[in-house]
Amino acid sequence: MTTVTELTPRFPKAAPFLARFLPRSKAAYWGLNASFCDLHAFLRHLHDTGWYGYLHAQLHEQDAHVLIFEGRAVAACSGQHTGELALGDLLNLFVAGAPLCAYSLEHDIAHALSGVGSRAWKFNLTEDFTGLHAGSDGASFYVGGQVVASMPVTMPYEGAFPAPLRPQTLILPKSLAGWAHHNYALTLRGRDALNPITPTHLHFRQQYGVGGTSLMKALSEGLTPAEYALRSDAALHEMEPLLSELVKNGFLKAAGS
Repeated sequence: MTTVTELTPRFPKAAPFLARFLPRSKAAYWGLNASFCDLHAFLRHLHDTGWYGYLHAQLHEQDAHVLIFEGRAVAACSGQHTGELALGDLLNLFVAGAPLCAYSLEHDIAHALSGVGSRAWKFNLTEDFTGLHAGSDGASFYVGGQVVASMPVTMPYEGAFPAPLRPQTLILPKSLAGWAHHNYALTLRGRDALNPITPTHLHFRQQYGVGGTSLMKALSEGLTPAEYALRSDAALHEMEPLLSELVKNGFLKAAGS
């Protein structure tokens, strides 16, 4: 029989659903600040270590929360937004001087929370349901049809937040990562890099590996870097320096330029 863990909410009065159901847990990182912490390097570290938990940044009356699953941002909320826009809000708050804290979560708790957004759905308990169910008597965290945790946080109506089998990575909005939403075209050198019979292809594979080749192929097929990141589950913050180098070295150019 599965042991049910009783969780305590960290932000019980928060309006956004995701923030309301985030539990108190150990602070893995506390008080990170833009004056001494490169946020993109920090996010890369979380990705490389496959970390589970959530981030919180607050400046005056504004705050934002981001859920991290397998080192990837998969859900977010702020006072105004959810999803990608809320992720952008957290970055903006951090740049403006908000301290950033990161709290660790167990894999199952993070997975159950990964489907929490701005809307609750009618609860349909199936034998493999993973997600969160809440109502007037509290909240339950499900994994594979079993309750793994509960929390004394209520909603005025009964609803459920099904979690995806594989939580999808959030991509920064265009206002913060315009480069990732642009199309790129292969130059003549770039086409040679993808042609196995050319010397350029061998040199390209040696220098950029499978990752560089896969990115080039995707861009040649009309995908934007953001679309490729979603399909391949690649980390966008790792793609930016690679893309910049491919453009600088004459393999790619912005479409239309």
